[in-house]
Amino acid sequence: MTDLDNHLRKFQKELSAGTVSLALLAVLAAAEEPMYGYQIAKRLERFGEGVLSGKQSALYPVLRNLGASGLLDSHTEPSDSGPPRRYYRITGAGRAVLDEWTAAWRATRDSVDSVLEGPTP
Repeated sequence: MTDLDNHLRKFQKELSAGTVSLALLAVLAAAEEPMYGYQIAKRLERFGEGVLSGKQSALYPVLRNLGASGLLDSHTEPSDSGPPRRYYRITGAGRAVLDEWTAAWRATRDSVDSVLEGPTP
């Protein structure tokens, strides 16, 4: 692995720290019913164009943290095809935080895009 690869991986890891929480809240806000981890991971893969996909197990600590913060509710249901599944849904507080985070994300994205594009002639 080259230094360039290492720098890219480090940057991607740092960048994804907050964006995964934002994406998880957005997925659950758009869902019509509670979702379990595998469903959420598949939705992220489908709509995130691979950028947000990764190890499914990495989502669970983020889901637990969002739940502990009162942004998600969860419950467990038995499964016919294996162990019980934990289902997640966004709370009212989660929707309010999602609105704030979305505005912050867009402002940050626009600012960074402006810097990357440079001054206009």
